[in-house]
Amino acid sequence: MKVEQFLVGEMANFTYLLIDEKNNSCIIVDPSWDLDIIYEYLKKNSLKIAFIVNTHSHFDHTVGNEQVANHTGAKIMQHTASPFHKDRALEDGDRFAFGDSNIEIIHTPGHSKDSICLILDNKVILTGDTIFVGSCGRLDLPGGSASEMYDSIYGKLSNLDGGLVVLPGHHYGSKKTSSIKEEKENNFVFKFKNKEEFLSFMKK
Repeated sequence: MKVEQFLVGEMANFTYLLIDEKNNSCIIVDPSWDLDIIYEYLKKNSLKIAFIVNTHSHFDHTVGNEQVANHTGAKIMQHTASPFHKDRALEDGDRFAFGDSNIEIIHTPGHSKDSICLILDNKVILTGDTIFVGSCGRLDLPGGSASEMYDSIYGKLSNLDGGLVVLPGHHYGSKKTSSIKEEKENNFVFKFKNKEEFLSFMKK
């Protein structure tokens, strides 16, 4: 699977295309702004969007859903906790095939109740707003929880293969991509000794 990363809008969002080159089909992850750039890329490469996947339901990751769905006929996939329309509800541990590739869903609440990460072929992880390069998503928005974020980071992400390439939901770090190994070594959110220490820091 080929992955294309697009930096869009005024909030440094990333929109991604997960491309099945054999079938000229793709999944769009977190469509928000600058959709003309996406449509131009699709036309140039003769691609069709089959699915829309949202890493969570905040407006800056879903504002383009309706337009993309109406324009392409793509079906929307979100975690079951999302309050928005979805054609397929995703759960923790779900796996589905797309072309010759496999996608695994990890439920990682903390930034929001419905936050998910997507692991592609055990090589790449799209982390949404769970972790960025060098930080993690805000915890002070509705649905945010420092306790749940700790469990997601330390109970799930920290146990993943260090070689997984990290593709975040925003360009808030020093570079656009990273790896689980690099984040465990350099990201402060992986450095706490226990949950109490994490909660104390995050609630300051």
